[in-house]
Amino acid sequence: MKITVGTTTKEIAEGTSLSKIAEEFLGVGKKNIFLAKVNGKLQEMFKNCYWDSTIEFLDLKDTDARRTYIRGVLFVMLTAVYSEYGIAACNEICVEHSIGAGIYCKRNGNPVTQEFIDTVKAKMKELVAANRAIEKKSMNKANAVRLFRDNGMEDKVSLLRYRCSSKVNVYSMCGYTDYFYGYMPASTGNLRLWDIVPYDEGFMVLTPDSDGESVPPAKSSDKLFETLQKTNTWGSAVGIELAGDLNDCIANGGAEDLILVQEALLEKRVAEIAEMIRQAGGKKFVMIAGPSSSGKTSFSHRLSIQLRTIGYKPHPIGLDNYYKDREFCPRDEFGNYDFECLEALDVELFNKQMTQLLNGERVEMPEFNFKTGKPEYKGNFLQLGPDDILVIEGIHGLNDRLSYSLPAESKFRIYISALTEINIDRHNRIPTTDVRLIRRIVRDARTRGSSATETIAMWYSVRRGEELHIFPHQESADVMYNSAAVYELAVLKTYIEPLLYGVPEGSPEYLEANRLLKMLSYFLAMPSESVPHNAILREFIGGSVFRV
Repeated sequence: MKITVGTTTKEIAEGTSLSKIAEEFLGVGKKNIFLAKVNGKLQEMFKNCYWDSTIEFLDLKDTDARRTYIRGVLFVMLTAVYSEYGIAACNEICVEHSIGAGIYCKRNGNPVTQEFIDTVKAKMKELVAANRAIEKKSMNKANAVRLFRDNGMEDKVSLLRYRCSSKVNVYSMCGYTDYFYGYMPASTGNLRLWDIVPYDEGFMVLTPDSDGESVPPAKSSDKLFETLQKTNTWGSAVGIELAGDLNDCIANGGAEDLILVQEALLEKRVAEIAEMIRQAGGKKFVMIAGPSSSGKTSFSHRLSIQLRTIGYKPHPIGLDNYYKDREFCPRDEFGNYDFECLEALDVELFNKQMTQLLNGERVEMPEFNFKTGKPEYKGNFLQLGPDDILVIEGIHGLNDRLSYSLPAESKFRIYISALTEINIDRHNRIPTTDVRLIRRIVRDARTRGSSATETIAMWYSVRRGEELHIFPHQESADVMYNSAAVYELAVLKTYIEPLLYGVPEGSPEYLEANRLLKMLSYFLAMPSESVPHNAILREFIGGSVFRV
């Protein structure tokens, strides 16, 4: 068969594995290849090739390959726990959420000691050095359920109960079998860069950066971690931690009650933040920041309502209104407008007007026209009295360079994000970025007429802007707010599936759309009628009482 990699074409024996083809083209010493794109479709490296193909080999610079690497390291970690402590200990491990470049894990019911970490690390190094093959098996669903039940993996039994497919792919190594909803490396030999360090009551699994040369140290993000832990504690209290739990709730008719309880909790938290602002005293500017599709606008309105109930006169302001005239907007390295950078905003005008307002002056506020790319003034005047307070939201809200002229004591800082509080099962987490991307696809289609293809295509630029301009400032917040609802993926599923199926096969965005569809397939759909009209989710699916 004829195989083409880049500009080189070679004749290779039919049935050769992708790993062997990579060695033929790239050399035996090439270590950082973890996935292949064969005629536009992702394939694991242990797959064999049987026909003429164009192949692109993917290293850690590719997002899908990086996910594969991380998944492989986690599988090695779980296999090490199984080998040293048995299946019961392995089932105690919960892979929870990312903090910086690390994945936080804990051990339910048992403490994580230094001895435990040292033992697991030693066994992992042994597995990597031995270059153990990772075997993929396709099993009848009934047999897979029986296997997982016999091994005490009830989270996977519950998950598979709602799977329509008659076949289930599982991965095995050294006698340990598990289920993963993404691709896996062919063997352990290339998984040589990682570390495990104690973190809080659990441990952090650290993986390399995109250059594949080093493992960044564990990042301390105390406020973010505390917010995530509070969310997990609430999920445990209501019995909704995993996809199977949510599906059980929906199937048993408990969806409406779950929505009411979740929204009551979210509203209670907003009220607590309003009270924190009152007790802080002297605050005139509530600065709200967060990554794309966190629900900043809806949150600012809900917070404003709570501030009114305790005597304030709040005025929500969107930083988007301070965009510069389009012709003065900076461009990125690709020549596109860079709306994510601070320099896209008229920082001088913002500081001038905020200072005037702080001094009691009457100011005409701008309103940015996104169609013409120019700010407009339509007689919207504002003047602050003793009880007035500005609720300002935008991605740069926590950056001191934005509000450099305002006294620190006049500002109250809030970081908001949709921090996913539900996992697929104990060993398969759902990245926070996936939920925000799904939210954005649904909202962009409804409010801007954008296709899922268009939204996915620009997501890289959005994520890069977040890494540069938002995440570095999150720990400076006075308080963090998690806008994610435990039920929302079940509601969003109905809205987004037709949009994702509309992504053309063969387009660069197709693989990402397909990945999201697979993740959503683990959830039953839930109708949106019971979602309150002031819920943050309404900012994305429509029907909000707020102008969002």
